[in-house]
Amino acid sequence: MTRPTSLEHHPDLIEMRERYERAGSSSVAQTIEGLGLLAGLYLAISPWVVGFNGLSRLTVSNLVTGIAVAALALAFASAYGRTYGISWVAPVIGIWTIVSPWITGSATRGSIWNNVVTGIVILLLGLGAVAMGSKKMSSMGQRRDMPHHMGDTSNRTDMPHRPDMPNRP
Repeated sequence: MTRPTSLEHHPDLIEMRERYERAGSSSVAQTIEGLGLLAGLYLAISPWVVGFNGLSRLTVSNLVTGIAVAALALAFASAYGRTYGISWVAPVIGIWTIVSPWITGSATRGSIWNNVVTGIVILLLGLGAVAMGSKKMSSMGQRRDMPHHMGDTSNRTDMPHRPDMPNRP
């Protein structure tokens, strides 16, 4: 009986990790990650900066969601290949940030402006992270050694000649 080989050395897995390493190290990705970290940290401390820390529900919401955004940005920066699948969370947090002053019943002029602007920034950065992950996932399906049209077997050398199948080489 043969023992299954480890997936760690599978060529597709190695190629996928290389692609995500390139995606995570691009200047666009680094900009998104850095700005996301700053936006999350700002959101976490914004109740004290803007002066609405007396609104306890919104203060807790901004603190928790700000730390979550900062943690996501750090995760994207350190292990994008393993975290791209949760990049959709960032835009959702951005939307929550925008609507939270009204949902928590803590809508003041300062808290509304703070959360709407910060939420839009987080939403846009999150959509950028999602787009990068989607772009990389769509390019994952296109292998360099496979023809673009699966029905086109004229250039395939990995298929044996079968006389009973005239369309095969």
